[in-house]
Amino acid sequence: MNSIDWSKGHILYIANEVPKGSDIPDEKELRSVIEPWLTAVFQSEHLSLLLGSGLTTGICYDSGVTPQAMQRIKFTIEGEKIEFFANEEAKKMSRGSANFEDDLRTAIELVKGLKILNDANAKTLEDEINEKMKSLILNLLKNEYNVLSSDKGSDSLALLKRFLISFSSRTATRDRLHIFTTNYDRFIEYALDNAGIYTLDRFIGKLNPTLRMHKMELDYHYNPPGIRGEPRYVEGVVRYTKLHGSLDWRFNNGDIHKEPLPFGCEINEDAIQKPYETKVIYPNSAKGIDTVYFPYSELFRDFSAAICRPNSVLVTYGYGFGDSHINNIILDMMTIPSTHLVIISYDLADGRICSFVEKCNPSQLTLLLGNHYGNIRILTENYLPKSAIDRISDRRHRIEEKRKITQKESESEDE
Repeated sequence: MNSIDWSKGHILYIANEVPKGSDIPDEKELRSVIEPWLTAVFQSEHLSLLLGSGLTTGICYDSGVTPQAMQRIKFTIEGEKIEFFANEEAKKMSRGSANFEDDLRTAIELVKGLKILNDANAKTLEDEINEKMKSLILNLLKNEYNVLSSDKGSDSLALLKRFLISFSSRTATRDRLHIFTTNYDRFIEYALDNAGIYTLDRFIGKLNPTLRMHKMELDYHYNPPGIRGEPRYVEGVVRYTKLHGSLDWRFNNGDIHKEPLPFGCEINEDAIQKPYETKVIYPNSAKGIDTVYFPYSELFRDFSAAICRPNSVLVTYGYGFGDSHINNIILDMMTIPSTHLVIISYDLADGRICSFVEKCNPSQLTLLLGNHYGNIRILTENYLPKSAIDRISDRRHRIEEKRKITQKESESEDE
């Protein structure tokens, strides 16, 4: 793709075109280019949204909070081998530098092998994994708490709500927006609840929600007054899937439940017992075989079924293309000519976005890259479309057009 200059700090690319002035972005000038295009894209027959850790990072920084980040993990049991293997796997998967998830995933694979060999080190390594996963959970909860309690937190969370409404406010006659995320935290759920958006997420029940794998296409309908037997779809409904699990999911007797854990709550470390066995959290997959394990196999099938169909659009925000299995599914989607991919990112994710884009058909791509387009506040306030369910504006435009026609006819008669 010779038309894209990856060395520029700001990259705007819309289906084979680079709009004039996109490298020195001006919100007022570019809004007339970006907003109508995204409005049309968001009203495609099928729309999916993939959100990565960049979303949490953006909300944290917007609220004046430094996000709690996990560093590379040093294990005492076979620590050097775990680090070496994690680095090698990251290179093979073109992810660049390995991170804590690579370390954790490698350690999980190793502990399974040690248990098969009945090695005494298996118990020690499993205890270490539990401690590292506990640190991860506490950091995620701390991010939630810090944003919720910060001076700018309410404004930043309101911003996230507007961000999600831009995508979810599709007319009810179209297929529901399907939100996917690789995040373990609950920022998205919190914003959806505050926006009054109904969420379909495979969990059934109120007191002890349980994850169900059946494919019943449940939805929300209502009966209009005076009309019998013709239920209509409720507006403001989304489907929601957390591909790598969630910090408030837990295994219990073979089932997966969503435990009551308030957003941003302070929790005692002692309350988190053996997260390796009980918490439904799984690091990024290095190979497709990793996702055969329940429930991740079903969740990834949901992702494939949602995006790999004609007239489908996938929008990614804050996703660094570091999960090979997700990337392969997206590439499968791109083999369907009528599909489209919109990538919005604060940076180039260590070159992973460039490498991925090179494999795609340019006419099926929209790119908004850099610290201007990828800034969640600039993006939401200037470029994302407002609610698509805006019949008042539509009526106003029709009335204005009608009056213009009437005025021209009147002027013609006077002449």
